[in-house]
Amino acid sequence: MAACPTRQVFATIGDKWAGLVVNALADGPRRHGELRVRIAGASQKMLTQTLRTLERDGLVTRTVTPSVPVRVDYELTALGHTLVPILAALKSWSESNIGEILQAREDYDARETV
Repeated sequence: MAACPTRQVFATIGDKWAGLVVNALADGPRRHGELRVRIAGASQKMLTQTLRTLERDGLVTRTVTPSVPVRVDYELTALGHTLVPILAALKSWSESNIGEILQAREDYDARETV
């Protein structure tokens, strides 16, 4: 169901980069360049797209400060901050269970190649 709330939310937070951006903003506002340094491997285009999606969903705010050069800061909204402990729990679960998951994959792949 396209209208399912869970499906709609996971479309955003399930993105490869969204969780990393939320985590990078958890302790305060950051500029685009600072985020690129903190999130290794994210291209400028991908980071910009992710930030726009998170902003559209009300998880991030974008503040433009007129100066030379123009300063743009990104920050989690109150709603965005409610996502931080959820992502932290998922990270913890993933780290605790990755060995079992990798073993299950190996076992499955071994059965499938026979």
